[in-house]
Amino acid sequence: MATRPDKHSAVEHLAGAMEEASLSGERGVALRELRCLAQVDLRADVRDARAAGRLAAALGSPLPTKPNTTAGGEPWSTLWLGPDEWLVVGPEGDELRIERALRAALAGAHGSVVDVAANRTTLELRGPLAREVLAKGCALDLHPRRFRAGDCAQTALARAQIVLRQVDGEPRYWILVRCSFAPYLVEWLIDAMAEYGGVRSSPAPAWGSPSSGR
Repeated sequence: MATRPDKHSAVEHLAGAMEEASLSGERGVALRELRCLAQVDLRADVRDARAAGRLAAALGSPLPTKPNTTAGGEPWSTLWLGPDEWLVVGPEGDELRIERALRAALAGAHGSVVDVAANRTTLELRGPLAREVLAKGCALDLHPRRFRAGDCAQTALARAQIVLRQVDGEPRYWILVRCSFAPYLVEWLIDAMAEYGGVRSSPAPAWGSPSSGR
């Protein structure tokens, strides 16, 4: 679905700066915003087998129950946030579809469904040096043996609270950050990327689908 003209991003004015700072190649790293992704917070009791089954059918995959993991892919993916909390992410405009599907699945069961898309924007950092850029301001151990494709975590990056998801082994990361902190974090990331060249001298890598999963 096309972006509605009345929707604005907290970092849309920095799109050019992100593109300018992005580098391709063997020592490349690229940054962009994934605008207006659907984000719905789900609370549920997975001990209720019937509700868990209905939720799995609605989402296309079972809820991830292992801490700091994700499930699903196209069109919706689900990030583990806690023992009874998940974040369902999908393409722009899918908020209502996700809400309706989850509410129907929870009918008669304990739980809650809340659209939280307005709380955060999503930045995508990718390329061979993406991990090194993140390591400058994130205390997580991002070594591939400890944090890999399909993992997610609530953490801090440059003292901003984020949800970090590693989408694939390129590596490609999603950084979900509150809109009020997003401009600061984009500028911090651009500064952290400057060590590797600062201005792109060749075309940036082709972007994949923003809703792709593990």
